Amino acid sequence: MSTTRTTHVNVHSRLTVVSSIPTEPMGSTCGLTPIDHTMGSHTVHIIFYYRTSPFSKRGRFALDLDNVRVSLSDLLSKYPRMTGRLFRDGEGNWEVKYNDAGVRMFKADVGTTVDEWLRFADESDERNLTAWEEMPDGNPTSWSPFQIQVNEFLEGGLAIGLSFSHLLADPTSGTLFYKSWTDADRGESTGYDPPILSLPQLDNRPAPTTTDTTSITTDYLQKNTKLAPISSEKMATYVFKFSNSTMKQCLSKISDRSPDATPFDYLTALFWSRIIELKTQIAVSPTQSISICIDARKLLDVPAPMKFFGNAVSFSKLSLRNELLMGDDDGLPEAVEAVHRHVKGIKKEDIFSMIDWMENCRKGSNGGYPPAIQMYGPELTFVSLEHLMIPKEESTDELEALDYEAKFRNNEKPVHVSYHVRKAEGQGLIIVAPSPEGGAARTVTVTLPVEEIGKLCEDPVIREMEATMIVSGRR
Repeated sequence: MSTTRTTHVNVHSRLTVVSSIPTEPMGSTCGLTPIDHTMGSHTVHIIFYYRTSPFSKRGRFALDLDNVRVSLSDLLSKYPRMTGRLFRDGEGNWEVKYNDAGVRMFKADVGTTVDEWLRFADESDERNLTAWEEMPDGNPTSWSPFQIQVNEFLEGGLAIGLSFSHLLADPTSGTLFYKSWTDADRGESTGYDPPILSLPQLDNRPAPTTTDTTSITTDYLQKNTKLAPISSEKMATYVFKFSNSTMKQCLSKISDRSPDATPFDYLTALFWSRIIELKTQIAVSPTQSISICIDARKLLDVPAPMKFFGNAVSFSKLSLRNELLMGDDDGLPEAVEAVHRHVKGIKKEDIFSMIDWMENCRKGSNGGYPPAIQMYGPELTFVSLEHLMIPKEESTDELEALDYEAKFRNNEKPVHVSYHVRKAEGQGLIIVAPSPEGGAARTVTVTLPVEEIGKLCEDPVIREMEATMIVSGRR
């Protein structure tokens, strides 16, 4: 990086964007779901990078940022959950008051280009591209749970950072909202708008079964409520980009033993096995366990799953024999297939079982849900964003990444999309997301204790896959 360019981010202005149409009836409230309440310890941060800013005041697509607020304001009229404010009801549970208080928007300048930033910035630098103010103690009614930061780079690049409380929405909701915003700015209709803002009624559903396989989400939640607080060990984050050709080769090699494996299945088994060798304190255990987080929209009774705005995530635990994960390459296909079977085996009843458990806790504690706990990180946690891969419009056989189709009126796709969940200290967090290349290509964001992640980058098996590393410092 040139000595005259830096990763310094200068936030120079702040404003509030409100809905163009008032919510009716003004002041109405919406209680948060049991799933929402489980996620309250975390925040979500998504950053969309562009080489050419759609807000540039020069060139064919000249557009002032203040004008794009019009499309955002119009869209926010459909998202009272974003523009409202949080408060607790008489039983101590969270609700959103639809008062159209708006979302906070910040503007910032960055002292380098987008390409230089992706090559040389690290996770601590990237945090500066997202505005976030922690929820204040006591009464948070003046606090904005959704915040947007628009960062202008040298030579015309742009990054837009979304930050929001996981109490109100999951990463998929943030992605779909942003995609709807870019579509609205282009004057195009979107398949994700208007949003569905509540889960279907939980009455008249099948009673949850009690077999070992249908209570995995409840078991996960029960176990985590008993965990001791996670240590404040220093964590670091690196980003690996695996190409379409590399991932196809990897999946082809195991196709005889795991023919339906997804890139997530493969990368989960691979990183799990490599990380175990770094964690010497658990390597001697006869079994190894991880947490798996998937999107549950299609498992719930939502009429149009990808329109739902809120939390629809499912956590569960997968355990495998130690020798399977730490053996030679012959064990990898079996581990991949085990991950695949586990993910496919998660059912609607699992989610409802967890909801029932939360409701029973509420009945036993004067109406209040249990306090939010740490969901990401107490165990090594893998997050799947496979559902963001969608069929191309012109082909049902090829897939493209929904988040990389977020194009403003200059029609340029993002060059990178970052996903982060904060307050996930502990064993580690791995997010497997789409890549701009599409197809089987994936971007893997790995957060581990500092000493472990340095060793992981030197792991010969990982290096053999020739991943491109970005936003990982000068590696």
